[in-house]
Amino acid sequence: MELHIAKDPAQLSENVAAWISNYIQEVLQDQEHFTFVLSGGNTPKQLYALLAKEPYSQIIPWERVHFFWGDERAVPFEDDRNNARMAFEVLLNKVPVNPEHIHVMRTDIAPEAAAAEYEAILKKYFDDEEEDTFDLVLLGMGDDGHTLSLFPGTPVVHEHDAWVKAFFLQAQDMYRITLTAPLVNRASCVVFLATGSGKAITLKNVIEGTFDAERYPSQLIRPQDGELHWFVDEAAAAAMD
Repeated sequence: MELHIAKDPAQLSENVAAWISNYIQEVLQDQEHFTFVLSGGNTPKQLYALLAKEPYSQIIPWERVHFFWGDERAVPFEDDRNNARMAFEVLLNKVPVNPEHIHVMRTDIAPEAAAAEYEAILKKYFDDEEEDTFDLVLLGMGDDGHTLSLFPGTPVVHEHDAWVKAFFLQAQDMYRITLTAPLVNRASCVVFLATGSGKAITLKNVIEGTFDAERYPSQLIRPQDGELHWFVDEAAAAAMD
């Protein structure tokens, strides 16, 4: 695991944008396409806005990137809470992406059907027998230690077989659709973004504390053979030793 500490969210976004750009270009020297799992939330939104501008809008070979999502709220695409909508508005509509390379989690069908459909899409794209899946998975972490839609105390935290699950999250009174930890742990690289003093104690427990995935699901994300990077700002890192 590598920890990268920036002064503030703006500097963090600059650092991550440069890192991602270099990583995409490096990977594409050896393969035809790059698979990128997007995250929702405010911190990624700032990052996506940077990637949509020069120099990144020009130097990243966007037409060779396939986009997926880590999780989704089961709300219509038109809803401001929809993760895919945010990514389209801030990034995907502003760079030369091939529309056929954008793989959204559908919210116009039942959540369980959407999860099954998305798992089928992934299994068609990735050989079920291969160890590696995505080239890059971008994740956030909530103040409560959740990542993706893996919330503390929910059964999906313990999912071992399915690649994608849908479930009703009582605390938010909505269905969520999410990739599962075993699938994400087959990625070549996982990048967490965490900013703000509200995450400081949780971040310390996730990275330095005893393993307790029931309480801190972010601890589940430990790539088998890939890289794990935490990009955080000074406020989020304040409690770290």
